[in-house]
Amino acid sequence: MPTRFRFRIIPFCAMLIVAAAGIALGQWQTHRAQEKQALQARMQARAAEAPLSALPPDDQSLQDEFRQVSLRGQFIPQWTLYLENRPHQGAVGFHVLTLFKPEGSAQAVVVARGWAPRDAVDRTRVPQSPPPQGTTEVQGLLRRDAGHVLQLGQADAPRPGAILQNLDLAALAQASGMPLSGFVIEQGGDVSDGLLRDWPAPSLGIDRHRGYAVQWYALAAMAVLFFIVTGFRRGRNDKT
Repeated sequence: MPTRFRFRIIPFCAMLIVAAAGIALGQWQTHRAQEKQALQARMQARAAEAPLSALPPDDQSLQDEFRQVSLRGQFIPQWTLYLENRPHQGAVGFHVLTLFKPEGSAQAVVVARGWAPRDAVDRTRVPQSPPPQGTTEVQGLLRRDAGHVLQLGQADAPRPGAILQNLDLAALAQASGMPLSGFVIEQGGDVSDGLLRDWPAPSLGIDRHRGYAVQWYALAAMAVLFFIVTGFRRGRNDKT
């Protein structure tokens, strides 16, 4: 005699709620993955375009981030800052930042010149890697910020030679007395100053969103399967 399926309204409603939530959240994660995949394609397309020869306006940060840039001007060596807690291949170190004044620009711009290891004995000692003197050319990638790490305690005010956890462009502009571009340039090219320029690629988390989507879809499928299996079990128990 075939096993009957016993339908119960409360488990059915619970299954619908869980399945609908799982599908909706899975679709949202899938959509986020698609958005970030499109952003990655735009990033790659911008990086392949001809380098800009001037700083773009700050309000074009969304359009021009990840563009290559090539600027002539002069570094302002006294305004060199060191962002701490920037590891590289497991080693503790700094990102070395220096203000740069492009020719013909009313604004200065922060140039992330590269990475240097931190002194294991004297943690207050900073790398001795001065920028080139006089007029020079800077090539690099436009970014909207210099990256962010967890801020421990209150942020220190920017000052020449300061060790900071994060860069506050507005505070730096006020401290230096110079108008600053809203961009940061990650310097590239071959510059003999002892700094490493193996900049990490932006982490968009595409695979993470896809993994979350699979988990949510699996939850929806499990809710339906659990409702069906328990319905048949209840029907079999009723016969006995």
